Parts: sequence; C-alpha cells; structure tokens
Amino acid sequence: MDEGIKIKTVEMHTGGEPLRIVESGLPEIKGATILEKRKYAKEHLDHIRKVLMREPRGHLDMYGTYLVEPDLPEADLAVLFTHNEGYSTMCGHATIALGRYAVDKGLVKDVSPPEVEVKIQAPPGLLRVWTKVNEKGRSGSVRFHSIPSFAAATDVKVNVPNNGEVTLDVGFGGTFYAVVPASRFELDLDTSPVHDLIKVGMTVRKAVSEQVKVKHPDFPELEFIYGTILTDGSDQYSDKPTKNVCIFADNQVDRSPTGSGVIARIALQHHKGLIKLNQVRCFTSIIGSVFTGMAVEKTKCGDNPAVVVEVSGTAYYTGSSTFTVEAGDELAEGFLPRM
Repeated sequence: MDEGIKIKTVEMHTGGEPLRIVESGLPEIKGATILEKRKYAKEHLDHIRKVLMREPRGHLDMYGTYLVEPDLPEADLAVLFTHNEGYSTMCGHATIALGRYAVDKGLVKDVSPPEVEVKIQAPPGLLRVWTKVNEKGRSGSVRFHSIPSFAAATDVKVNVPNNGEVTLDVGFGGTFYAVVPASRFELDLDTSPVHDLIKVGMTVRKAVSEQVKVKHPDFPELEFIYGTILTDGSDQYSDKPTKNVCIFADNQVDRSPTGSGVIARIALQHHKGLIKLNQVRCFTSIIGSVFTGMAVEKTKCGDNPAVVVEVSGTAYYTGSSTFTVEAGDELAEGFLPRM
C-alpha cells in the first residue's frame, strides 16, 4: 500500500444512498474504452477502492464513482462505479447525483435554465441526463434515460435453498437483476428485519447465478446477476407507489429505490403488458425515499424487445473529504466486519 495516497472527494446522497465522487488523487486509469478502464481498475487499483469503500473511511454500504476520460466523443464525462465488492456496470442513484455534480462543476458548457442536458458514459453505454436549473444557476432534480433495457427471463423457476422452487423474473436495467416479491419468502418490506431481507436476497442471487444463464447481445462483460430486488408484488400499473429493496454486492443494501432496479422493473412490467409507454410509476425504498420511472420508447437490444426508461429523483450534497494512508497502518486497505 502506497502511504502517499491523498484522495479528495465530494460526498452526496440520492434517496439516502451515498455516493463518494473521487475528484483527485487517483493514479491514471488506463484503457482505450470504458470497459478496458473498468478492467484496469479491477486488476491494478483495487487497493484504492478498498481504502475508499471499507471501514474506517467507508462502511459496508458505501458507494463510489471514479471520473475517467470518455471514449465516446459526445460524452461530457465518463464514470466507473464502485461498491464494497467491486465494480458495478450501471447505477441510477449515482447518475442522478452526477447530473447535479456535472452542472455545478462546469463539466457542461450550456447551463441555461430550466434544464441542462448532460451526457454521461457508463460501462453499458451513453446516458442522457437532464438537470433542472433555476434562474440563479442552482441545480435541482434530475431525470435520465436508460440504455435499452429488457426482460431477460420471465416466470422462470429456480430452486432456492430452504425455499424450494421459486418463480421469479430477471430484468436488465444496465445490469441484470433477479426480481421477486418478498412475500414469496414470508417477508414484508415494511416490517421484516433488514438482516432477513439481506439473507434471502443473497441466497436468491446465488441460486439465479447458478441456474439462469443471462445474455447481453453487445457486452459479455455484463453477463452476471448483480443483485436481487425484493418487491411488494405490485407490478400492475397503479398511481399508488410500489416498494422494493435491492440487495447486491457483498450483503449491501440500497437505501434508495435503486435507479437501475427501477429500470429493470419497468422493462419487465412493460414486457408483461402491465404498464404502457409514458405511464409514470412511483417507486419507494425501505426508508421511504422516492424515484419515479416510466417507459418512454420502444426499441431493441440485439434481438430482444426493449424499452428506454426515464428515471427521476433528487440528490443532495453532504460534504467533502480528503483521505490519506499513513505508513505502518496495518488496516490501510480497510475492513468489512461480518454482521
């Protein structure tokens, strides 16, 4: 571990889910494409991810992002996403926060009200993001359009340890999620202990990873089950909110409604004929924070019928930090206590 590390960050949250944006102090992240940069960070700079995500500088549920050079000429910025286990491919709550950050840091040229467009390159593609701006130049709520998202598998039967055969869906919203009602495991998103939700979510993720092969027509690097979304079972279109929780990475719990999870759920609901284009749905998290989502366009992802989904939410600044590593610190790379 290099004791000369000095990393400066801006701290934000979207719907309660943290985002640690690294502004300076990272070594060069090499690669001609964003997926090559993601691979390089995993293979050569993972010690820095551990420093920033783990205790004592972070915590089990910390989330972060690195700003890197885009390889798409139209992109205003490009990002890699980090968490306690590694590097995700897509993150909606981070995209919402970065929409504000890009405007406030002058990463886009035209910041005329009422709305500024920001183009963010993420590992699965280019995200179009719109940030509200008032007459004084203050940024506000954010909406963004997903890459083409689709139902990867519906009503698939999976053998889940201690639960028998479980019928669930798999949706792609920039990453692949197993989606299943919490009630299937006799759990309730309002009353069940979070520990019980985590245990089931991780068990389902492992079972689906072993028994369901997911395919992406363009990016084989994305062909893995990222997490489990436990829902309240409300998939039919309604003007009433639907609640869900995402369990991902290493027992990590999303405090927000999960932007990429909202995309996956909307893609599944549209595929099943439960929601039409431009019907807005409200999604709430286990702490009560809110995102909205709607399918805005039919498209294709390879041969898969797909939709573009618009997700909306608001992020807030919580501070800034400077992190260092001191010589002789045996816990320099941090730790994650088992809960």
